[in-house]
Amino acid sequence: MLGLIILGILFIIFVAMIVVNAKIVPQANAYVVERLGAYHKTWETGFHLAIPIIDRISKRVSLKERVADFPPQPVITKDNVTMQIDTVIYLQVTDPKFYMYGVDNPMKAIENLTATTLRNIIGDMELDATLTSRDVINTKMRVILDEATDPWGIKINRVELKNIMPPEAIQNAMERQMKAERERREKILQAEGEKASAILVAEGEKSAAILQAEGLKTAAILSAEADREAQIRRAEGEAEAIVKVQEAVAAGVKMLNEADPIQSVIALKSLATFEKVADGKATKIIIPSELQGLAGLATSLSEIIKDQTTAEK
Repeated sequence: MLGLIILGILFIIFVAMIVVNAKIVPQANAYVVERLGAYHKTWETGFHLAIPIIDRISKRVSLKERVADFPPQPVITKDNVTMQIDTVIYLQVTDPKFYMYGVDNPMKAIENLTATTLRNIIGDMELDATLTSRDVINTKMRVILDEATDPWGIKINRVELKNIMPPEAIQNAMERQMKAERERREKILQAEGEKASAILVAEGEKSAAILQAEGLKTAAILSAEADREAQIRRAEGEAEAIVKVQEAVAAGVKMLNEADPIQSVIALKSLATFEKVADGKATKIIIPSELQGLAGLATSLSEIIKDQTTAEK
């Protein structure tokens, strides 16, 4: 009976020791285990059982990416300008064993290594290059730090210069320089705008003059063509009138010939023609002898007709 009690007690102790020494490693973590004071193994994610008294969890290491924000460090540029630069480093533990045994206080070691590396890089650069070459500085620092921390089981994923703080006098000078540069660019843009405006105005005036000259030329051409057309129409009208007159004269002569007029009628027509020729402007008219007698007869007939008309009235 006593033996059973002792066995029961030993079983309970054994179970309790198993429960106490059973460990579950969570995701993204690793445990460094020592056996009798020496490194034994690294427990990954999952269930693990340690031997009581012999095995000991030396360090619990997070495998997540970490962000180390270090305070500003004083650095001197190649042109002897002292300024403050603070950096941010993104790192990750890749080997818990090296992280545990590689260096004492790894984060402090990385901070000091970052400061010395930053001073070395900035010391080879001038102030202007430092302010405009952040990407170059970040890349150089990441390569150097990653190579230096590899024996410590740490991987440097990214390095960023958080802030660059030149002295106040340098900042004031830079602000004045930037203001002068902006004013210079403004004047250049204004001058270019005025130049472009003047060019556009000149081109517009040139185009207007060309169009006006072309319009005057076209108007002159149209006017000349109109005058020529009018002259042609006038000449055609005069020619047509002459033709009509000649046709009328020919028709009259034809009618006279067909009517077989007597000599006295022809003489009277001749006298009428002389009257039109005189037209009240001629002072002397020479009448052929064969028409003189007929003229006297015509005068006598005219007076007889005049007397008869008076008597009837």
